[in-house]
Amino acid sequence: MATTAQAIASESDDALMARVAARDSDALRLLADRNADIPWRIAYRMLADATEAEDVAQETLLRLWQFAGRWQAGGPGVAAWLTRVATNACVDRIRRRRFVGEDAIPEPADESPLADEAIEADEIRNAVATCIEALPDRQRAAIVLTYYEERQNKMAADILAMQIKAFESLLFRARTSLRDCVEGKGVTA
Repeated sequence: MATTAQAIASESDDALMARVAARDSDALRLLADRNADIPWRIAYRMLADATEAEDVAQETLLRLWQFAGRWQAGGPGVAAWLTRVATNACVDRIRRRRFVGEDAIPEPADESPLADEAIEADEIRNAVATCIEALPDRQRAAIVLTYYEERQNKMAADILAMQIKAFESLLFRARTSLRDCVEGKGVTA
């Protein structure tokens, strides 16, 4: 026989969202426990800043609380909703940076690896991260959603509110730009 905690933990997203809409903070806490890593991962990869990623994750969960009354049962689920909201929040932050004049995000501290292979791997990783940061907003989102969040093209297109063909074209342009940028840095994988 399942305990009360197990029964609550096994509740569907739709049931929990109905409870959140009724202002049940325990239901929100359970949804956050299940899904909080999703907006943080997206934000960290798009913004390259752990503090901003935490802010985006909190902002995303706050929106889940605020807009719970608008939840439509039977949809793709809370994870998909959080992915879309976090992606849009990151794109908004990137755009605001441009208006404020913040040109670059500081590079993370270089950790001295012990082997040549580790150094080469770091060079490739840093070149790719720098090149991803240089991509236009929507291309960056397409790369993050497809390769880091492992979303299928259809789901990523839905998150970005695009038709699948337009998304695939965007992703192709993003890959081409990313490859050209990495090659321009003299790094080969």
